[in-house]
Amino acid sequence: MERPKPYPEVSEDQSYLSLLAGRLGELLGSRLAGIYVGGSYALGDYQRGRSDLDVAAVVESGIPLDLKQRIVAATRHESLPCPARGLELVIYRLETARSGSAAGEFELNLNTGERMAPRVDLVPGGESHWFSIDRSILAQAGMALYGPPAGEVFAPIGLEALRPVLAESIAWHRRNPGPRGDGVLNASRALRFVSEGRWSSKTEAGRWAIERGAFPRETVLAALEARGA
Repeated sequence: MERPKPYPEVSEDQSYLSLLAGRLGELLGSRLAGIYVGGSYALGDYQRGRSDLDVAAVVESGIPLDLKQRIVAATRHESLPCPARGLELVIYRLETARSGSAAGEFELNLNTGERMAPRVDLVPGGESHWFSIDRSILAQAGMALYGPPAGEVFAPIGLEALRPVLAESIAWHRRNPGPRGDGVLNASRALRFVSEGRWSSKTEAGRWAIERGAFPRETVLAALEARGA
C-alpha cells in the first residue's frame, strides 16, 4: 500500500496534519487503512487555540505494544508540535470502525499538546463513551487525509445504541467541568442528534437549542459567548 503523501502547505494546521499522516504512514506501513480528521475540524467549527485536532487512524490488524510506544514517541507534542490546543489521536482496528457498535474499543489513545493534559491509553478503559461518539461523527463528516472516504470505513451507529452513550457524555461534563460552556453546548449537540439523527457543530447546536427553547436562552447564549460564537 502506498504511504500517505503530504498535501501542499495551505495552513499551519493542514501542514501539521500532513506531517502527522506521514509519520503514521511510516510507522504503520501495510497495516494502515486510512487516516481521518473528525471533531470540530470536520464539522466546520474549528477554532485555533481553543479546539483540538481529532484524528483517527484505522489499521487492518492489531498493533503490538512496542509499536504503540513508538507511535506515541513520534507523534507527541514534544516530537511534533501541534498548532491547536492539542491533538487527540485514536487508532482503531478496521473491524471496530465497520462494526456499527457503540463499544469503546481502540488500539491506542493519545492526548498531547501545549494546552492539553497528556494522556496515553494503550488498552481500552474508562470514559469509553467518547470513542463511539467520535466514530459516529467520523461516519457522517470525517475528512480523509489518507485512504477511502470516511463513510466507507466508519459505519453509522444506531440511535438506540448511542442513547446511553450520549447520556454518559452529559453526566461526564457534570462531573468534569471543562472550558466554560462546553457542557451546555455538548448537551445541545447530543439533543439535536437525538432529534434529527445528524451531528452538528457545538455552535450550530447551541443556536438550534435557543430556537427550540431546549435550554434556558441566557445559559446557551453565555456558552456561545464563551466559545466566541
